Amino acid sequence: NKKMKRLLVVLFALMSVVVSAQIVAPVEWEFSHKKLSDNEIELQFKASILSPWHMYSQFIPLEEDVTATEFTFFNTEGYKLIESVIESGVIEDYDPVNEAILKYFEGEAIFSQKIRVLSQKDFKLEGSIWFGVCDDSRCLAPETIDFSFEINGVVVSVASASGDDLSENNTDEIKGVDISSEEKPSENSANKGMWYLFYMAFGFGFAALLTPCVFPMIPMTVAFFTKQSKTKAQGITNAIIYGFSIIAIYVALGVGVSYVFGAGALNDMATNVYFNIGFFFLLIIFGVSFLGAFDIQLPASWTNKSVEAESRGGVIGIFFMAFTLALVSFSCTGPLVGTLLVQASTGTEGYLGPIIGMLGFSLALALPFALFAAFPGWLNSLPQSGGWLNSVKVTLGFLEIALAFKFLSTADLVMQTHWLERELFLSIWIVIFGLLTIYLLGFLKLPHDSDLKHLSVGRLSVAILAGTLTVYMIPGLWGAPLKLVSGLPPPMQYSESPYGVGNSKSGIAVAVHKEKGQHVGPQEILAFHDYNEGLAYAKKIGKPVFLDFTGHGCQNCRKMEEYVWSDPSIKRALSNDVVLISLYVDERTKLPKEQQYETIVAGKTKKIKTIGDKWKMLQIQRYNSNSQPYYVLLNHDEKEMVEPANYLSYGSVELFADWLNRGLKEFNK
Repeated sequence: NKKMKRLLVVLFALMSVVVSAQIVAPVEWEFSHKKLSDNEIELQFKASILSPWHMYSQFIPLEEDVTATEFTFFNTEGYKLIESVIESGVIEDYDPVNEAILKYFEGEAIFSQKIRVLSQKDFKLEGSIWFGVCDDSRCLAPETIDFSFEINGVVVSVASASGDDLSENNTDEIKGVDISSEEKPSENSANKGMWYLFYMAFGFGFAALLTPCVFPMIPMTVAFFTKQSKTKAQGITNAIIYGFSIIAIYVALGVGVSYVFGAGALNDMATNVYFNIGFFFLLIIFGVSFLGAFDIQLPASWTNKSVEAESRGGVIGIFFMAFTLALVSFSCTGPLVGTLLVQASTGTEGYLGPIIGMLGFSLALALPFALFAAFPGWLNSLPQSGGWLNSVKVTLGFLEIALAFKFLSTADLVMQTHWLERELFLSIWIVIFGLLTIYLLGFLKLPHDSDLKHLSVGRLSVAILAGTLTVYMIPGLWGAPLKLVSGLPPPMQYSESPYGVGNSKSGIAVAVHKEKGQHVGPQEILAFHDYNEGLAYAKKIGKPVFLDFTGHGCQNCRKMEEYVWSDPSIKRALSNDVVLISLYVDERTKLPKEQQYETIVAGKTKKIKTIGDKWKMLQIQRYNSNSQPYYVLLNHDEKEMVEPANYLSYGSVELFADWLNRGLKEFNK
């Protein structure tokens, strides 16, 4: 059985002292580093592993009794770790010794760790690696190997604020702290968010192509270029210029939105009550327009002037043809562009969000004109315009209305009015997607719809998806977690009945004795909402502080809580091994007059009036970040046990568990 196997593993480990005299050390290490920028360096650790040995990954499930590779960094005063150690070349397969699917390395393992240099003087960065090796029948005793790097100092323009006073009335000026964009812990994690936005925007652009205002323009425009051009090459060139003109027009719109509002304002939109309520009404208008109640039209004089400018010919004439398309098709593309700009503005990309969004949208819109001009024979394969285009438009209308209630929910969460709790939100969505399903199946007819003689495969497929989502959400009224739509409805605790009618609590062991100042938080975990109260309690019971910078309207916070914190091992650790302090940066409760103050951030005066302002300023001052969720594990001296974590870098159970384990181990030392 498994216990006997593990006993044999221990015996083999003891015997390895004798065996090791007859073999070469299974793992040889090489260390190097390279400069990424003026103050960022990448440390590289390369392990050469002899066959048939294998070395285990850093990411081993908590319940497995396996020696995971572990990196420890000693003198952390002159630098700051940027996220965690990244590994490559990992294999995930069955391990016969431990009788489990595990991650390990064979032949070679490469690890890398990015650091931000803070010291102006040269220093030596030292640490150690703890690792174990096994073959198919035995394991050797774990080893520790030390490493060191000679690091050159840099001129630091922004001093660390990790030791600043945390008193409630701290009014020190925080100069040089840039909160105009979200902290990006790594280039890869930042790119991940941008690529997601780009693909979403590309999908919006493709949807715009399938609307009655745009789709019929494709063959008309391509035919114009091919007939008016003297050669095929000229026709293709003109179509490409036309496509680039479309891209330039929409990207300019994205640049304009970023310029007018600025990155700081764009980031604040995500939890701003007035913006979210405004977006709700805007999207409701867009959605009702798509359903056929009315058309959103721009002034006819704009279109007439643009058409007149087309006669100039050349590149300018082609540009104004593209501009005319944008104006004429506004009744269909306007709501999609507006929705996309709203989504991009409230994301984590700052001023780049609207620009990337418009780039993806316009690229999808422009590609068909260039491709069909290059290959006009493809036009014959296009479906004929007809009632199906209006069906696409109506479907988008239902989606717009559903999204509108997400923004209204965010405003309600921030204000804590409990007007749109989880049950009511889900009921609205169930009705919306239920009506969409009925519409797609042909049982509901709206203005501008033509008679539906039969269901196409595409329409039936979308109806099945909408109907499945409708049925899937119904158990949520009785407390089901609904992970597929995680982060969209209000969290479980924000409901009339947090566990649903007739639903019992989960079986995970959680703290049941509520202390003064504690509240039931996500996943039934007790949490403090005041920093000083939580820190005092952590000192009292001898546990580390788990600092959670979050927000009532933070969608990524809800995703972490519902996808990651719900894992049994992580939930148990957060309930029993740490003191959770959840600080809501959008909490609108006013501070007492004597605790309100002003400070300077990035050269601008900032008034600290609410509890949320206070916690947001704490995060900026201490950690030079204003993104949520943001997690910090502290000891009783308020020093970090491990690098801070966020959604982009630790948004999986595996990565978050590793981060939490490393922090707990460091605290226990």
